[in-house]
Amino acid sequence: MPPSGGVRSGVLPRQVKLFGWVSLLNDFASEMIYPLLPAFVTGVLGAGPQALGALDGAAEFAAALVKLGAGRLADRVPLRGPLIVLGYFIAVVVRPVIAVTGAAWQVIGLRVVDRLGKGLRTPPRDALIADVTPVALRGRAFGLQRGMDHAGAVLGPILAWWLLASGSANVRVVIGVSIVPGMVVLVLAVWAVKGGEGRWMAGEAKDFTAFHRSPPPALFAISLFYLLRMPDTLIILRSQELGVPVAVVPLLWATVHVVRSSSSFLGGAATDRLGPARVMWAGWLVYALLAFGMARAGTAAAAWGLFLALGLVNGLTESPERALVARLAGTHQGSGFGLYHGITGFAALIGGVALGAMFQRYGARPAFLASAVGGLGLVVVWSLVMSSRRGASLEVGE
Repeated sequence: MPPSGGVRSGVLPRQVKLFGWVSLLNDFASEMIYPLLPAFVTGVLGAGPQALGALDGAAEFAAALVKLGAGRLADRVPLRGPLIVLGYFIAVVVRPVIAVTGAAWQVIGLRVVDRLGKGLRTPPRDALIADVTPVALRGRAFGLQRGMDHAGAVLGPILAWWLLASGSANVRVVIGVSIVPGMVVLVLAVWAVKGGEGRWMAGEAKDFTAFHRSPPPALFAISLFYLLRMPDTLIILRSQELGVPVAVVPLLWATVHVVRSSSSFLGGAATDRLGPARVMWAGWLVYALLAFGMARAGTAAAAWGLFLALGLVNGLTESPERALVARLAGTHQGSGFGLYHGITGFAALIGGVALGAMFQRYGARPAFLASAVGGLGLVVVWSLVMSSRRGASLEVGE
């Protein structure tokens, strides 16, 4: 049945649109800071690369761990709104404090707390979006959220670059300014969670009441992709090896998010038309081919083209993944998204460490080649699974 207040056929609910703006402004604030952290930690605070590794590793591990618990709590619908708002509040308050830190360990600690906020808000937010959105529109709903999230990741670095390049602010001031869009995020988040207690259910929806105890095979396939996928930091490092200047990396990063944002809208629409399983498979295939290209590339121009094309992978995987999890989780949306975000977060962390070690020991070509071969193997196995289980739960789009 539809959530309270209803929604016109073919029109995304108010909460979905508001969460799109929340994601845009929150990533706007976050990405003003994130690209500056390496220079801030190593240049201003005088720490080394090991501190950067500890920063990213500890932050992502903490977020993945919290997502598992937050997902279970989000099955209690009245708790979703408070969890979402608290998660954004933590990030908004903590991020600007980085500007007044005096040691690398303080930055690491604050970054971990920031990611704890992300872990707290993400599963209940996705569960709310899934529950208030008609099943036939979930691809578009998650496509909108992911698309606007990546749009914020374009605008934040550009503003930070302009402030620094124009001499209007130094690194500490730019980090502090991030509180301005953050305050708007809080206002919109409070508005977005209102009226999000309803649930759309369709006759064909599966009710996996034991989703958190017995995860479906599709979730393991998605996690395997995150395990095999090359982290963005290593793709940037490979691009620098191929001749992309360090000073141009922020521009490359912002342009990649333009591709990610636009392709997220397209991927969401394709998910509703073709089904998440097929669109996700296409994203994995695109990744495997482009990773192979990165292994064979030899020029800066090739690095630019391949890195930008890799932005398509996000558009073809993020929305269908969430639509698939929403269908498989049934009435346990919180547990479903908590498990999805938690397991994929751990998989990305383990895979990133392994691929990073391979990159350092054997070089970029073998590391990217191994990632590409693994991706192609997943594409083949998933094709066989879809063929053998056509019409079953994995083919949720049909």
